[in-house]
Amino acid sequence: MAGIVLQSEDRRGLLARFLRYVQVDTRSDENSSSSPSTAAQKELSRLLAEELEELGCEGARMDEWGYVWASVPGNLPASHPAAGRVPTVGLIAHVDTYFGTPGAGVKPQVIERYEGGDIVLPGDPAQVLRVADNPNLERCVGHTLVTSDGTTLLGADDKAGIAEIMTVVAWLRRHPEFLHPPIRIAFTTDEEVGRGTEHFDVAAFGADVAYTLDGSDLGEIEDETFCADTAIVTVGGHDVHPGYAKDKLVNAVRAAAAVVERLDPAFLPETTEGRQPYLHPYDLRGDVSRAELKVLVRAFSEEELAEREEHLWQVVEGVRQLFPKANLEVTVKQSYRNMAYKLRERPEVLEAALEAVRRLGIEPVRRAIRGGTDGARLSYMGLPTPNIWAGGQNFHSVREWVSLEWMAKASEAVLHLLQVWVERSAERG
Repeated sequence: MAGIVLQSEDRRGLLARFLRYVQVDTRSDENSSSSPSTAAQKELSRLLAEELEELGCEGARMDEWGYVWASVPGNLPASHPAAGRVPTVGLIAHVDTYFGTPGAGVKPQVIERYEGGDIVLPGDPAQVLRVADNPNLERCVGHTLVTSDGTTLLGADDKAGIAEIMTVVAWLRRHPEFLHPPIRIAFTTDEEVGRGTEHFDVAAFGADVAYTLDGSDLGEIEDETFCADTAIVTVGGHDVHPGYAKDKLVNAVRAAAAVVERLDPAFLPETTEGRQPYLHPYDLRGDVSRAELKVLVRAFSEEELAEREEHLWQVVEGVRQLFPKANLEVTVKQSYRNMAYKLRERPEVLEAALEAVRRLGIEPVRRAIRGGTDGARLSYMGLPTPNIWAGGQNFHSVREWVSLEWMAKASEAVLHLLQVWVERSAERG
């Protein structure tokens, strides 16, 4: 079955699933200590567990953390040369969406047979998808596009990935003649706040290799992520009545703002691209007595990560001199490391994904993610997990959009991937 293609029925099901999932507000909350960080994530997880059970998956369930688990047994006959040799393949996506953009009351706009040109978003006409800013729109002329209405995010990150995996499961059920390895499915919570694998039991999951569907452009296979830390700068001040504050008041807010102001502009995300590392001050809260500044530190190598953190330390030391009565402390928390370090140990995992894309008649594009996925941590937990595109564009934005055709190709790529693993396992036998 080299010519695996989703038919119109499959695409209608893919679109229907996606539109259903984006209706659920699953924003995570980085300031919550609960797990999942928001109860609403479980609403979608319950729905997904029920749908997986209806599709005939084994062990479909939602656990206490809101993770969804399910299995599709392999169907290789005992006489097949790959039987007993083919690895169990994991497929993973995350249910939560970005916390910093409105996500309730999503009103998706479906544009059939997109004719090209700028797209005005109906909920806020000031929000326009301009071709000049979205060159991929020109690659999607004639496609069915789904956008937000301009007042919320859409949720393609990562509900597109979820819908694509569900479509693969539905396709396999209708095509029992298609030989495939055992499959493990996991939908995680809190990926957007860096806690997507906090309760992930790799051994219990039972996969030998895995793939997240959480990327962007057609044909992209991502085998590198940033190395990521979060630096927390805490500032202790002293509050007194401002009318009598001379030589007494120590303003923690001003000291924290001074740290932000003195970061090198060349080290910020808005001035960097490609493989350039950055420091991103993204959360500042507090009062005169105490302020807390959170800074994302990102780099593709641990050496560059340390260099950016050293710059932050130097800035903080300079601010200490400006505010000698303030108490400034820096705590650095490790988030994840570049999964390329681990994937290089298992090159066949990446090569299988690249071959699957080639079988679509598409030249695969290996890309480093200026961000992270659950796969980064999972790779360090012993489960090599590169990332496959899911099609979404303008993640975390009210201008988020996705092509249904690119979503369908992602599902097709996964089916080819399963076929590649069977064939290569048979060859090794």
